[in-house]
Amino acid sequence: MNLGKMFGDACRAYKDNTALVFENSRISFKDMEGAVNSLANHLKSLGIGKGDKVAMMLPNVPEFPIAYFACQKLGAVAVTLNVMSTSYELQYLLDNSDSRILITAATSARRFEEIKDRISTCRLLLLTEVDEGPLSMKKALEAGPFEFEPSDAAEDDPAVMIYTSGLTGKPLGAVLTHGNLISQSLLLKNLFGATSTDKALCLIPLFHSFGAVANMLNPILIGACVVMLDAFSIESIFKAIETEKITYMSAVPRVFLGMLLQEGAGNFNVSSLKFCVTGGSAMPPAYIPQFEKKFRVRIREGYGLTEASPVCSVTRLDMEQKPGSIGVPIPGLEARIVDDTERDLPRGEIGELVVRGPNVMQGYYKDPEATALVLRNGWLHTGDLALIDADGHIFLKGRKKRMIITSGFNVYPREVEIVLNMHPAVQDSKIIGKSDLMRGEVVKALIVKKEGASADEKAILKHCRTYLSSYKIPREIEFVDRLS
Repeated sequence: MNLGKMFGDACRAYKDNTALVFENSRISFKDMEGAVNSLANHLKSLGIGKGDKVAMMLPNVPEFPIAYFACQKLGAVAVTLNVMSTSYELQYLLDNSDSRILITAATSARRFEEIKDRISTCRLLLLTEVDEGPLSMKKALEAGPFEFEPSDAAEDDPAVMIYTSGLTGKPLGAVLTHGNLISQSLLLKNLFGATSTDKALCLIPLFHSFGAVANMLNPILIGACVVMLDAFSIESIFKAIETEKITYMSAVPRVFLGMLLQEGAGNFNVSSLKFCVTGGSAMPPAYIPQFEKKFRVRIREGYGLTEASPVCSVTRLDMEQKPGSIGVPIPGLEARIVDDTERDLPRGEIGELVVRGPNVMQGYYKDPEATALVLRNGWLHTGDLALIDADGHIFLKGRKKRMIITSGFNVYPREVEIVLNMHPAVQDSKIIGKSDLMRGEVVKALIVKKEGASADEKAILKHCRTYLSSYKIPREIEFVDRLS
């Protein structure tokens, strides 16, 4: 079995159900499969085949899942890129991934044009928001043929590659197989009782591993409906829940905190919600019971990382949500707490959380050394410090690796420091995380200027915006005489 075949089975079983809702459009499973097959045929005509890398830099729009599943039908590898990637970042991502084509919005094409002469493999471009011409994705979706036989990709063949920041400052491409993602695809059905009658509110970017699994793979493969929001406000979330009768939503803590603190929240009817799942970063424990009391819906906390496809643990609906807990391991996953010698620690003691299961990645693309650092004897070393209590619930206690999590996005300080040190006025820099209620953490920069340099905060931020995605840019800058 592979994801392309699973998608085809779901489309046939639920052909008359609504698969996607976006703005004023509603797309049935039957029509979605037709668009997927048409795109798969178009990509095949361009020479894209099994194992080829297809870069996707798209927001939460219907073209994302359509392109994603077209890749799965082909047996190609979907390389899902952050839409905030700058030209500087995009050049590395396209080259490192060996992508042959980039699918993106017309408004983002400029970033590709700026670097296309410096890219070794990516020569093709397909654009949304373009109605006519050879670059139009719309034409590719409408042209047909509307039938396509799924590839014979095996469960251990690569399906998706997602880039995650690396300790050295260069992003690493986590290679996820069909088997990895199939093991995640029924979590909402098996652990939360979701069915084809459910409606998921899609808020987390689908290029994010959490968003892709919780808000795309899980609902679509069981015939449920995905209501997509790209640019949104807290008020628009409430309106979508009320209008579309949303039954569940998965989001980062910032969204749930925003809902809790929103003035006038009581004016909206959210009674259709059956449950909510929070993840991506830690939810302040005191706010979970407040949210449940205010909206009369259970909220459960989970944990994962890109290298694990991503879900590792979650509190089930029939379990108590222990304050501060990220739940218990998902079925099929083993979790241990170990010391620096990889010796198991007793229940209640703090050490590194390591996991093993069918969801653990194949490895980092073209980087055996980085792979060997985190995958040892079949165990994925998460870099997170945790303990497991007597009931098997996991509690995060800190990080072994140097990393900042802001609004669910991982930022490795070294990557930002490299960019800061490229500025002619910067002698040295250090990136630290600063606690923030809504985002979990924000990025703060400590900067030592070169003698006689006159660069101010405005100049430094302008420099960062050229090279870094917006979530990596420091929210606070402090000029210091020396770094500790």
